[in-house]
Amino acid sequence: QVHVVESGGGLVQAGGSLRLSCAASGNIFSILVTRWYRQVPGKQRELVAGISSGGITNYADSVKGRATISRDNAKNTVYLEMNSLEPEDTAVYYCASFDRRAYAYWGQGTQVTVAS
Repeated sequence: QVHVVESGGGLVQAGGSLRLSCAASGNIFSILVTRWYRQVPGKQRELVAGISSGGITNYADSVKGRATISRDNAKNTVYLEMNSLEPEDTAVYYCASFDRRAYAYWGQGTQVTVAS
């Protein structure tokens, strides 16, 4: 079992930056990849970025060049840093950790609001 908790959301002005954190606990050695998603009411959840246990990263085209996903293994935490934020980045951001069976452990989400 893995428990995932997101933090770091809030209100930010357009053009600003923020850093989201995804802290995992429990059977963390079973985690192969951690991904950040976001969702706007009425729309499908969208993949934002992912990072494997080996440090391989991938990004959605919509955030490429503006987002950096990283991990601190000592803290069992994955970070998502985003800059040049746009109102279109407003969403609830979710972190999900996937184990070897591709089972996903989801956090509760953190709201990011970008004001124009």
